[in-house]
Amino acid sequence: MQLQVMNSPFNQEQADLLNRLLPTLTESQKVWLTGYLAATSLSTATVAPTAQVDAAGTPSAAPVVEQQPISKEVTILYGSQTGNSQNLAKSTEKKLKEQGFDVKVSSMSDFKPNNLKKLHNLLIIVSTHGEGEPPDNAISFHEFVHGKRAPKLNDLRYSVLSLGDSSYEFFCQTGKEFDQKLEELGATRLHDRVDCDLDFEEPAAEWVQGVLNGLNQTQGSSQQAIVETAEAQATESVYSRSNPFRAEVLENLNLNGRGSNKETRHLELSLEGSGLTFQPGDSLGVYPENEPELVAELIKELKVDANEKVTIKNDSYSVQEALTTQFEITVLTKPLLEKASAFLANKELQPLLEDSEKVKEYIYGRDFLDLVRDFGPWNGTAHDLVSILRKLPPRLYSIASSLQANEDEVHLTIGAVRYDAHGRERNGVCSVLCAERLQPGDTLPVFIQNNQNFKLPESPDSPVIMVGPGTGIAPFRSFMQEREEIGAEGKSWLFFGDQHFVTDFLYQTEWQNWLKDGTLTRMDVAFSRDTDEKVYVQHRMLENSKDLFEWLEEGAFFYICGDEKRMAHDVHETLLAIIEKEGNMSREQAESYLADMQQQKRYQRDVY
Repeated sequence: MQLQVMNSPFNQEQADLLNRLLPTLTESQKVWLTGYLAATSLSTATVAPTAQVDAAGTPSAAPVVEQQPISKEVTILYGSQTGNSQNLAKSTEKKLKEQGFDVKVSSMSDFKPNNLKKLHNLLIIVSTHGEGEPPDNAISFHEFVHGKRAPKLNDLRYSVLSLGDSSYEFFCQTGKEFDQKLEELGATRLHDRVDCDLDFEEPAAEWVQGVLNGLNQTQGSSQQAIVETAEAQATESVYSRSNPFRAEVLENLNLNGRGSNKETRHLELSLEGSGLTFQPGDSLGVYPENEPELVAELIKELKVDANEKVTIKNDSYSVQEALTTQFEITVLTKPLLEKASAFLANKELQPLLEDSEKVKEYIYGRDFLDLVRDFGPWNGTAHDLVSILRKLPPRLYSIASSLQANEDEVHLTIGAVRYDAHGRERNGVCSVLCAERLQPGDTLPVFIQNNQNFKLPESPDSPVIMVGPGTGIAPFRSFMQEREEIGAEGKSWLFFGDQHFVTDFLYQTEWQNWLKDGTLTRMDVAFSRDTDEKVYVQHRMLENSKDLFEWLEEGAFFYICGDEKRMAHDVHETLLAIIEKEGNMSREQAESYLADMQQQKRYQRDVY
């Protein structure tokens, strides 16, 4: 279609230029240009002259008053422990840029807090870690915003997306705190805060759309149709969290020796044909299935037809398929208890819900089958059942291999979880699937979870210190494979611990070979059940405190992987004690030293 001068506001030269340009544009370029022109026309709009009459009765034009241009700059700050918030920040950046916004993305730890008062549009995407705590890379910014130095932010517009897990008491606490504090500092919400549970994709997408609407309304024009078109065009057909790849199992081995109290599986999966790539420090997301025996028991207790069809997002499943592959049935949360109470006959559940401490005590170690048995019978339909259950979330495992060393493969180290609670044997959903029901040739739905907060140093000459007891050894196996492949010259030191040397020394031969060829410089081990007095990795650190501090002074990167509540906390306190002792520092100085290391990305944790 040619632009004609006679029916347009353009002269011949302009029309010729447009006729040459328009046929060369892609659809996404046209969409972007439409939004850009709309925003540009609004930001440069002027107040139309109004007629005035002078003393002689002659009309005169009023002076032209320009509107202040509205900022198209948007800053996205993320606080992320496992990478979800960072990945959402990147995808949000892409969508905003398609609408002509000038977007800057930064980790909270890399952002200079004093620049906060200079911002006009701020988006915060943050997870909550542990018991309501900010993730590691959000701690300093969180402290600044909640401290006395935080500035007034009357010119700031903002919105918060918070990630969490509703099975924890302080669900999305960090996001709630940022949202409330920014309002107290005078900032105005672009869009209401959205709190996401483990199944965060849909609410996160709705939040992004709400933010875009808020930004565009402030610009003076709602570009809903443009946004939706751009989002549709931005959809990429790649394997991801929402579109996992079915990876074939190549190997499934028990790493523990006969007589061990533990069962640790080494899984090797094929990524051939997926196009998926990863770096050491990344994680693999695995979508598991619930145990068939547990599903059968639950269906029996609910007295529903296992073959009855239910619809989930336009797809049809039998009740048995839905409970096996789609929904979480092994974890109780207060929101689930509240929803289920409408369909359970025993009214004793209602008084329980009124006491938060009793709820917390009840849900610990119990599952949905317990709930139905304790407060049933179930009075709802199959549709009611699937309407209240939470989507079965993926499990994230630190990758235990290097892609350079194992092309088209990814390796995992998974400890099988089995325990007794409330009179029943309990199994970890994914870990026992891998231990008992997964055979070579089977497939698992997987995706790569990038984690920029747990990465090898950019320079292969930098020394690294790794603390990883038990399955925490996994990412350090990937580190060593990678450093061996690239011929890294930097020193490396591993602290590893488990119960028994003979049965629980995971990947023992590999570590000894790396020590022999120099890929690994030092290794200190702690096997807690081999001596009368239990010895853990933090004790080995203290025994070598002088050398460890010298490595830190030489610029070593310090990594922790494993259990957060006990091990990671103890290792953190031990590291502070070593810095305090060997550096002749006060406790406050040692904390500042460690904070500086964290700021330089020389102190990194992958804890769970």
